[in-house]
Amino acid sequence: MNIKTVKSKEELAQAYHVRMVVFVEEQKVPAEEELDEYDKTSTHFIGYEGNEVIATSRLRFADDYGKLERICILKDHRGKSHGSHMIEAMEAAITEKGYTKAKLNAQTHAIAFYKRLGYEVVSGEFMDAGIPHVTMIKQL
Repeated sequence: MNIKTVKSKEELAQAYHVRMVVFVEEQKVPAEEELDEYDKTSTHFIGYEGNEVIATSRLRFADDYGKLERICILKDHRGKSHGSHMIEAMEAAITEKGYTKAKLNAQTHAIAFYKRLGYEVVSGEFMDAGIPHVTMIKQL
C-alpha cells in the first residue's frame, strides 16, 4: 500500500468517502457525527492499492501529543497489515513535528491490534458514537 498525505480537495473527498463507507454505512455512526470541526485543521492520510483509495486516517496535534483518529480500511482490504502501515506513517509524522507521544481512542475490539503496535490502555471504557472505546498512548 502506498500512503500519502492529502494535498487536494479530490484526495480529501476520497478520504471522506472511505470514512463514510466504514464508519457510517458499516458501523452505523451517524453521518453528522463523522465529519467534524477537526477535519479542517487535521492532516489527513490516504492509502492506495494501485489507483484505488482503500484506507484513510487523520492526525491532529494537541498539548504534547499527536492524536491518531478516524483510522479505517475498506472491508475487502483488511487483514493485510494496512492498518499497521497507516499507524507507522502517522507516527513518523508525529516525530517529524518533534512530538514524542501518540494518543488514540480505540474501539474496544481493536485493543489487541494497538497493543501489538506498542500502545497501552490509559482509560476506562467509554462510549463514542454508540461504540465502546478506550484511550491508548504510546511513547515514540
